[in-house]
Amino acid sequence: QVHLVESGGGLVQAGGSLRLSCAASGRTLSRYTMGWFRQAPGKEREFTAFITWNSGITDYAYSVKGRFTISRDNAKNTVYLQMNDLKPEDTAVYYCAAGPSVSRNSRFYDYWGQGTQVTVSS
Repeated sequence: QVHLVESGGGLVQAGGSLRLSCAASGRTLSRYTMGWFRQAPGKEREFTAFITWNSGITDYAYSVKGRFTISRDNAKNTVYLQMNDLKPEDTAVYYCAAGPSVSRNSRFYDYWGQGTQVTVSS
């Protein structure tokens, strides 16, 4: 079992920055992929970024590439999502997830956090 807790969301003006954190506990994560997904009101949950715990391979959705950076701290068992140049369309609940496959598809993630709200004002 893996327990994930997100933090760092909030209200920010367009052009601003936020850093989300996802603290993981439970079984070893060395073989897991850690993903960030987001869900805006009235929309489906969508892939944002992932990082493989062992090798640090990353991938980003086109809409956030160049603005968001995913990273991990092995010692702290924590994954981060640094979000820069935020836009109103980035407003969503952001979820951290863990799964055994390297994938953008949320179906391949077994464990999910409770989510953290990010609101970007124009």
